[in-house]
Amino acid sequence: MLHKLLTSAMPLVPRFIMRRLANKYIAGESLDEALAELRRQAAAGHPGIFDILGEGCDSESHARAAAKAYCEGASAIAAAGLDTYISIKPTHMGLDSDEGLALELYSKVAKHCAELGLFMRVEMEDHPTTDATLRIFEELRKSFERIGIVLQSRLFRTPEDIAKLAPGPLDVRLVKGIYLEPASIAHTEYEEIRNAYLAMTRQLMERGNVKLRFATHDSGMGRDLASLVAVHSVPKDMYEFQVLLGVQEPLWKEWQEEGHTVRVYVPFGPEWREYSQRRLSRNPELLKAVMRDMLPI
Repeated sequence: MLHKLLTSAMPLVPRFIMRRLANKYIAGESLDEALAELRRQAAAGHPGIFDILGEGCDSESHARAAAKAYCEGASAIAAAGLDTYISIKPTHMGLDSDEGLALELYSKVAKHCAELGLFMRVEMEDHPTTDATLRIFEELRKSFERIGIVLQSRLFRTPEDIAKLAPGPLDVRLVKGIYLEPASIAHTEYEEIRNAYLAMTRQLMERGNVKLRFATHDSGMGRDLASLVAVHSVPKDMYEFQVLLGVQEPLWKEWQEEGHTVRVYVPFGPEWREYSQRRLSRNPELLKAVMRDMLPI
């Protein structure tokens, strides 16, 4: 009830207060700020993920502007020599209105990334977009090698989606899934989602030729994943942990000291407020952590 009350009040929070809430989790509004954060993470031994905030583009011009911004970001990352890849949400490329447009824009960014020697990932959003997202990913795989996908353990359908993916190398960012989906199509309890995540990890390992990207801030699951990696003799260059900027940083150090690569997801952009409100409203634990940070000790 408290979480619902707080999230419903967020649109009323003044901009300067909301910006303070977001500062820990958002690199800033400009490309220069994002690059500065990526450099800071690189200096600490963390490769990066470049994400421009924005989803649900309401026009073709908005989507094309986003694709252009991603190309500019990719060029800047390559020029800086950063170990960072590009990650893009389907609805930021206009998927909500036109699947063909989304494929066109993804292809444009993928081609630019390929020319620069960079990797690009197709992200996953809520369940109404899953089929189209997978179609776009499979189409991109036909023309580009350095392309990845995101899969969500929350959804009942994901094991079947894994089985249906075309043969060949895969690069998968496995997430629990932040979207609160209906109980008829998704796990809703923590243990169910966690167990599904581990089962899908085993499924992907058994499939073979898969680079695994474990997106989690769950220390217990991290231990289980590390055990699976050891049991299956997964090489160091075939897996890594991925974390969100500002979230559970002591855990990053722990995993890093154990010899695991920890890659940091760095979001930025002028649409930071919308992103912050969505993420805080969908994740009660994150909202609790932010509120604790804001309270005087």
